Amino acid sequence: MNLIRTSVFVLFALLLAACASPEPQEPPRSPAFGANGMVVSANPEATAVGLQILQEGGNAFDAAIAVKYMLSVTYPIAGNIGGGGFMVYRTAAGEVGSLDFRETAPAAAHRDMYLDEEGNLIDGLSRIGHLSAGVPGTVAGMEEAWERFGSLPFAQLIEPAIQVAENGHRVTAFNAEQSNRFQDEFAEVNRAPILFMKEGGWQEGDLLVQPELAETLRRIRDGGAAGFYTGETADLIVAEMQAGGGIITHEDLAAYRAVWRPTVSVDFGDYRIHSMPPSSSGGIAIAQLMLGSADFDFASLGHLTPETIHLMAELMRRVYADRATHLGDSDFFDVPFEMLLDPAYISARNADISMSAATPSSLIKEGEVERIESFETTHFSIVDGAGNAVSLTTTVNSFFGSKVMVQGAGFFLNNEMDDFAAAPGVPNQFGLVGGEANAIEPGKRMLSSMSPTIVERGGELFLVLGTPGGSTIITNVYQVLMNLLVHGLDLQQAVDAKKMHAQWLPDVITLEEGALDEAGQAALEALGHELRIIPQIGRMQAIQRLGDGSFKGVADYTRTGDSVARGF
Repeated sequence: MNLIRTSVFVLFALLLAACASPEPQEPPRSPAFGANGMVVSANPEATAVGLQILQEGGNAFDAAIAVKYMLSVTYPIAGNIGGGGFMVYRTAAGEVGSLDFRETAPAAAHRDMYLDEEGNLIDGLSRIGHLSAGVPGTVAGMEEAWERFGSLPFAQLIEPAIQVAENGHRVTAFNAEQSNRFQDEFAEVNRAPILFMKEGGWQEGDLLVQPELAETLRRIRDGGAAGFYTGETADLIVAEMQAGGGIITHEDLAAYRAVWRPTVSVDFGDYRIHSMPPSSSGGIAIAQLMLGSADFDFASLGHLTPETIHLMAELMRRVYADRATHLGDSDFFDVPFEMLLDPAYISARNADISMSAATPSSLIKEGEVERIESFETTHFSIVDGAGNAVSLTTTVNSFFGSKVMVQGAGFFLNNEMDDFAAAPGVPNQFGLVGGEANAIEPGKRMLSSMSPTIVERGGELFLVLGTPGGSTIITNVYQVLMNLLVHGLDLQQAVDAKKMHAQWLPDVITLEEGALDEAGQAALEALGHELRIIPQIGRMQAIQRLGDGSFKGVADYTRTGDSVARGF
């Protein structure tokens, strides 16, 4: 990073402090429109700062960095700097690519680290506490993005987050509710009371001031990624590890690198879909689902009919069976890209689908099953007036990750080690068995379902989208694409529509409440499907480029959270 001198940093800080902070507005409950740019995120303050950066002349990458750091302050349940994620981008010139800043296993990690002497999984060890944390990737990822594509000084992008951390922000009802859920876990794994522990609980509108996080962000402002992976912040992380039985070292932190990768890209009619390659499973899985869907007449089956849901479930089961065996970090495992994306292979894979009966998963494939990822993630989509587009999904895995806050640094560490197959061949805490492709190895990135996605039509930018949702991310993105490209829904309808999910195991179709009436549910059950009804699936953030070149931003207002779209 070409560092700007401290005097310039101070000047930026003074200028920004003198200006009014970006004021989040009451979220609209309809699409946003803009000719010069659009930001859609899970938090009003984050959306506001992204829009501010665009209005100050920054590009979509500048805005993405500012949004990411603001999320670390205002959305710590999923957006904080102790985690990692994935970015898919398209430049105004049409260049498409991706950035993998997924966490990695520490050097001391090994495949049996969560097993007891008898080879049984130790309940909770990979999900809560210091040993569940992988080496964070977010700060390195944001520096890579800025060095390659940034146009504004880095200090200008991170300073708003510093000011909000220092001066405080009002907690939303959603953030208050999630913080209150985990008070016992915070107390269990932290050496001393932390800022997020509050007697009597958090209430909407409470002021959250985070001075330690502000100092951590200042060290990043002044030193770039080195201000996180070395120096005082690194010392604090390692001290936390040593005090709590974790294994991340100074050497692990200094060795971390984000990786640029080509996207997984596939044609679907007039559209070209670009999504995330391994260490995410999202791109390959979405490509397989879209290629498989092209062999069937979904349009005539209708939207959210029992027939359509049955057929989607059949496709999903086969795709998730492939995920279980064939997908892992491609730097460590030879992922068979060509085979998995071969239309002939996919057609043969789906040839035994019957419209009159469900296919039991035991007949689709026997062997390993994929690891189910936590549901707590966040996504944002950004475009600028020039046509640069960023689709970025980030997480610490579970809400608040490992629940461990780095003492003196003010941020939570992830629990991404739980996304590895904790014991290949041995059932994990969910009764599931993991695949060899995703076994724990030092330096390896754990498999994810995060699926930031960009779609082109006729060689031009058309759609930017993504969602949280763990293993349902893939199927949520797939359904929005089908809703828009096949069923003819507009973007807000496509996002708001009820969703379903199926994977290889458990052998169940999950439906959002209201997706089907009782007669529709009975029709699926008559085909041999077991159903599970849950309150909600996903929280999509999407942007569509309209025919006149302007943008339509759609946040998911029908599900819990604080999503907001704003354009100008």
